[in-house]
Amino acid sequence: MCGIVGFTGNHQAAPILLDGLSKLEYRGYDSAGIAVRNGESDVEIVKAKGKLKVLQEMTNNGAAVSGSCGIGHTRWATHGEPSSLNAHPHSSDDENVVAVHNGIIENYQELKEKLTKAGYSFKSQTDTEVAVKLIDYYYNKYKEGPVDSICRAMTRIRGSYALCVMFKEFPGEIYTARKDSPMIIGVTDGETYVASDVPAILKYTRNVYYIGNMEIAKLEKGRATFFNIDREEITKPLTEIKWDAEAAEKGGYEHFMLKEIHEQPQVIHDTINSVVKDDRIVLDDLGLTDEAIREISQIYIVACGSAYHVGMAAQYVIEELTTIPVRVELASEFRYRKMTLLKNSLVIIISQSGETADSLAALRMAKDNGIKTLGIVNVVGSSIAREADNVFYTLAGPEISVATTKAYSTQLIASYLLAMQFAKARGEIEDARFAELLAEIQTLPDKVKKILEDKERIQWFASKFANIHDAFFIGRGVDYAVSLEGSLKMKEISYIHSEAYAAGELKHGPISLIEEGTLVISVLTQQALFEKTVSNMVECKSRGAYIMGLTNYGSYSVEDTADFTAYIPKTDPLFAASLAVVPLQLMGYYVSVAKGLDVDKPRNLAKSVTVE
Repeated sequence: MCGIVGFTGNHQAAPILLDGLSKLEYRGYDSAGIAVRNGESDVEIVKAKGKLKVLQEMTNNGAAVSGSCGIGHTRWATHGEPSSLNAHPHSSDDENVVAVHNGIIENYQELKEKLTKAGYSFKSQTDTEVAVKLIDYYYNKYKEGPVDSICRAMTRIRGSYALCVMFKEFPGEIYTARKDSPMIIGVTDGETYVASDVPAILKYTRNVYYIGNMEIAKLEKGRATFFNIDREEITKPLTEIKWDAEAAEKGGYEHFMLKEIHEQPQVIHDTINSVVKDDRIVLDDLGLTDEAIREISQIYIVACGSAYHVGMAAQYVIEELTTIPVRVELASEFRYRKMTLLKNSLVIIISQSGETADSLAALRMAKDNGIKTLGIVNVVGSSIAREADNVFYTLAGPEISVATTKAYSTQLIASYLLAMQFAKARGEIEDARFAELLAEIQTLPDKVKKILEDKERIQWFASKFANIHDAFFIGRGVDYAVSLEGSLKMKEISYIHSEAYAAGELKHGPISLIEEGTLVISVLTQQALFEKTVSNMVECKSRGAYIMGLTNYGSYSVEDTADFTAYIPKTDPLFAASLAVVPLQLMGYYVSVAKGLDVDKPRNLAKSVTVE
């Protein structure tokens, strides 16, 4: 949620800030603002409610705001309604301290009361203004400089945050600090950038530092100096981002989501090849030796949103191939559960960004209990990647659309590969079966391409049903897992009420919702469950539902029941979710387009949920 961009260097800051914020619009926001300092002159703050284009028009795309050091922000409201007053940046009364902030300060009311007694007044409803004035309070009280004042504030603030702060007496410098909210710092010749996500600075540099939890950075032109919470200077490694700027652009597609759907064959291929070497799955770089795998007695898969749906599919695959019991847990529930984690367990945390607040908290809880952890993440250097015992990087590249597609698909592939190697290492799969699965998984990129070549049929069907109010997705086994994801895609970008049910549960309540014209999308890729699911389709149709069937080529009996049938290539039933999800992604996308909605930035949602 929210977006931060900062710059200090030799160019005008405002155009760079606005350009960087435009790359972060996908994160979700309701207002935006920038603050730019021109040498030792007063800071200029410009803020506006609404889309970034309002701010761009107010500043003539940044040309009307002079200065080579500045910070910018896109705000997603938490404390205080969306307004120009509540928009960031915020400043102390004399504008000595100016800052932007991502996250939530949980004890802001307590701090606000303390500062009010000290003579401070507040203009906004935000917790951010409290943080700004707390830093100003310590800056004036102890007079030991920016790092000292920020450190003192950090020890008093409870919650999650990423801060970028400018001080009037230190022109040309930006100070940044973080706790649980992401922040990345880029450097190049004579210029330094800071942002809450990689795409904002890819255009300018790929050499970055990852600032750690409870650390502070002093940013000067072309230089970054790091400190721990005890104010001691520390060193950080410089990392090269492998993504290029073009990967974060639309590339001729109307929307990022459509581009990312079409990138799935390549990113699936890349993720497979990252660990498949000479007809073997090699997980040594992940720290998962065969001996360590044999010791696993229980797997907990912990995730949120679409990543949770990946976990649901992975559960079926892992339990089919191995004797390891698997539990799939919502991170927001798992972290508060009072349960005993079994010895020799493995907790797998799945997160595209590697910064998801609940997932990160669940990871830390598992580590506190002495349980081995594995992160499946897409962002190198992210918090989950750094803190997990082992990491499986998905090679999806930058995913800009709020609704995940290619990251979901690479997470599925990672879970398949783990399941296969777990079975191999434990002697629970025959060599012939392993070779068969390994050969089949490598056909998935071409099979996804084949589905995309026939997307016009899904587009036609989606336009026909763009005005429906309700949709239901049903399936069994892996098909139920992919139905959950299809339903989420429908609701999050088209705003249509949509639910997914295990098909066998229809008779236990949900079938009462079926009436004349209700759309029911039935997924049928598991031959062992095929006839039972067809029976559920018949039950729905007899009550007036319009049925869409999604099945494998060759399963033509579905057409006898369904009003519309979409087909995917045949594959091993364990891998069917990777193919079945693509028409469902396209369905959600084309319904949203037909309704004229903002596909890439759906209302009320953010790409990376970094607060509870």
